Amino acid sequence: MSGRAVVRRSILRDQIKDAIVERIIDGTYAPGERIVEIRVAEEFGVSQAPVREALRELELLRLVVSEPFRGARVREVTAGELAEIYPVRAALEEVAARAATPVLTGATEPLEAEIEAMRAIAGRGDVHEFIVHDVAFHRVIVEASGNRTLQELWRSLHIDLRTTITLVKHVDDLAEVAEAHVPVLEAIRSGDPETAAHALRAHIESFAAWVPRPG
Repeated sequence: MSGRAVVRRSILRDQIKDAIVERIIDGTYAPGERIVEIRVAEEFGVSQAPVREALRELELLRLVVSEPFRGARVREVTAGELAEIYPVRAALEEVAARAATPVLTGATEPLEAEIEAMRAIAGRGDVHEFIVHDVAFHRVIVEASGNRTLQELWRSLHIDLRTTITLVKHVDDLAEVAEAHVPVLEAIRSGDPETAAHALRAHIESFAAWVPRPG
């Protein structure tokens, strides 16, 4: 298989995965509903291979469950599961901010650009485009930390997907979310790693408060 074919298949897989995720979140695919590979393949005009790969990734993310001889069905994501990620994420990003602050102080333009993009998009109410810049803001800090183990762990949390579920299901005011990033930016500008670490942890913990607790 040529490199171009591999890239195209990867793009198809990601497009199909994103479409299925959106349908799960907006309720088009209800919990317990089967996702039939051949039907999805026909809809997108592709072979079953990229559909199968997309469903395999979604199973790793615990959004679908595969059953022998029955295919994949939608798994309900509870508020409790969403809440579980935030203490872990807060701890990781606290470490990232502490390490990244000496690198980013005086070079905060990428963070400023992501906040401005979030502000502009909030007015249009485009949740999915908003999330691209929300996650990018945090990625700048994680990558600036220079800690490869931390970066791998952070990526394994699939922040983009979980942020999507949180915002779509539980948050109405995107402008408020955008402004919640400003204290983090200001803390990093201050040049004090401990201040920045505390600000980023507080930011993640406040975001977690938007997710209703079970019971």
